[in-house]
Amino acid sequence: MTEYSKPLRRTETPIPGLTVWELPVHGDNRGWFKENWQREKMIAHGLEDFEPVQNNISFNDAVGSTRGIHAEPWDKWVSVATGRIFGAWVDLREGPTFGTVFTTEIDPSRAIFVPRGVGNAYQSLEPDTAYTYLVNDHWSPDAEYTFLNLADETAAVPWPIPLSEAELSAKDLAHPRLADITPVPPRKILVLGADGQLGKALRAEYGDSDHVEFAAREDLDLASPELHEARRWRDYDAIVNAAAFTSVDLAETPAGRRDAWAANVTGVAALAKISAEHGITLVHVSSDYVFDGALERPYREDDAISPLGVYGQTKAAGDSVVSAVPRHYILRTSWVIGEGRNFVSTMASLAERGVRPSVVSDQIGRLTFTDDLARGIRHLLEARPAFGVYNLTGGGEPMSWADIARRVFALLGNDPANVTDVATDEYFAAATEPVAPRPRNSVLDLTKIEATEFTVSSAADSLARYLTAAAR
Repeated sequence: MTEYSKPLRRTETPIPGLTVWELPVHGDNRGWFKENWQREKMIAHGLEDFEPVQNNISFNDAVGSTRGIHAEPWDKWVSVATGRIFGAWVDLREGPTFGTVFTTEIDPSRAIFVPRGVGNAYQSLEPDTAYTYLVNDHWSPDAEYTFLNLADETAAVPWPIPLSEAELSAKDLAHPRLADITPVPPRKILVLGADGQLGKALRAEYGDSDHVEFAAREDLDLASPELHEARRWRDYDAIVNAAAFTSVDLAETPAGRRDAWAANVTGVAALAKISAEHGITLVHVSSDYVFDGALERPYREDDAISPLGVYGQTKAAGDSVVSAVPRHYILRTSWVIGEGRNFVSTMASLAERGVRPSVVSDQIGRLTFTDDLARGIRHLLEARPAFGVYNLTGGGEPMSWADIARRVFALLGNDPANVTDVATDEYFAAATEPVAPRPRNSVLDLTKIEATEFTVSSAADSLARYLTAAAR
């Protein structure tokens, strides 16, 4: 019998993410009423905002009607409108809890949240049972299910009504045993900009992980009107936008300005739309160039933006677009060094050739190596701290470009005194092409990212490792 007036309550189960919910049901002589799904209240009680898009009902007129065990490629909110069922759930996802079983009864005063990849089955215990479920993807004939036999000996579901006496389909009886099932992989991560310096670092970070997909510019056209059909987007958990227009001086030219806005804003807006529509976490890499560098302290995530040049303006605009995505991480970084030609490799080459360079000394910041940036991105996607903006650079004492050049010279056994300081204005005085304004202070405060238990690498130590690896 349905229990009335229970408080809304959530209970964890041995299967991660599978939660049982007690629902308040209000009844009188006319019948009863309940709020079967109430987004605000349930999120406040710890249920993720799984964004349901379809409501399904399965009606079972006979006691013993048995359905499952099906692991579907979406999350489900399962409840009963009338009647009562015995439910069985088996974790069919990759990981240490594969094969874990949970069972309970569900009546109108109880519901259960079933995460993607957890096998779902039930048996009706009363006649005229209406089994209802909300899902966060539209049914599709292309959707890939994973099935487990109802009579699997390993799962050993204690069906109240023996399967030999139950109503079930021949198809459900023909499903494979647990030992023959390929576990459901996690939702995919799509990395854009796969051939860039950060993309290459992310390849190294994730190795051969089957659930991480890498796409270069030619693999996915963000300007295409068919972008929404380019992937089955509900299969993706996250998009990492490691692609960007980063030529800060070229962005000051007419052609460069168009390209910068196309890549850093228009393309990002397309990703944001896809991410918002499909519940995808969007990871977007931003820049210290969104600030004017006028502060005399490290910049925090909540400081007002004030970009000086076109590149910084496009990055700031891209940040604003991404911030509207419900699930987003914006990583502000600075002075990025990775595979390929960069400031450090240039200084190393000059040192080895005996060149005495003049290097800018009135811009202050910290180097960020792409392997540390890739490690930070992975940390955010696995630890899942609060969504929002995070600064992520190398740690330690800030330095000028000239200080870094001297450090490179010294680490390579050359005299650091061969590096001469020069002011930014003097350095670019003879330039014949447009020059982007640079922030003088690019130091970012790392308190917020460190509070997520991420260990920031010393920029000086990372520089030494980088030069050692380059010399091999």
